Amino acid sequence: MQIQRSIETKLAENLTPEHLEVINESHMHSVPPGSESHFKVIVVSPQFDGLNRVRRHQAVNAVLADELAGPVHALSMETYTAPEWQARGGRTLASPQCMGGSKADQA
Repeated sequence: MQIQRSIETKLAENLTPEHLEVINESHMHSVPPGSESHFKVIVVSPQFDGLNRVRRHQAVNAVLADELAGPVHALSMETYTAPEWQARGGRTLASPQCMGGSKADQA
């Protein structure tokens, strides 16, 4: 859980979120048990006010640049302002199951 904690800490410190979830979805992919390579983040932050989805994702990517350059293979994100989050009723999108795609599957 070292990588997950790092992601949580960095997002909390840099984006001052009103709501933050960091979900390790590695178990849904073709990786060894206990891996920390695939994550989903849900961030509700006032810093997203006036930003489109691309700019919000760029902000998250900038905060997590070290993790994305290293151990994190995939990062799914949902980024909202407080009014957007409230309008959704706090509901998130379901993540799809892995479709394979590892080199071992292609051999």
